[in-house]
Amino acid sequence: MLRDYLIAFLALPAMVILWVVVDNLYRRFSLRHPEFRSRPEGGCGSCGSGGAGKGTCHFPDRD
Repeated sequence: MLRDYLIAFLALPAMVILWVVVDNLYRRFSLRHPEFRSRPEGGCGSCGSGGAGKGTCHFPDRD
């Protein structure tokens, strides 16, 4: 039982750290290669206009 807690205690922070590392790698890659950028920094739908998926999402770096 204690082993399960130790696994969870170590695995969950490791997954969060891995998530942060991958996100930083993605951001650096997208800064070097803006032609491959798939979403704006805030993510599609972050403007709150409800236009996601309707072709009304605004991409300031592509205008």
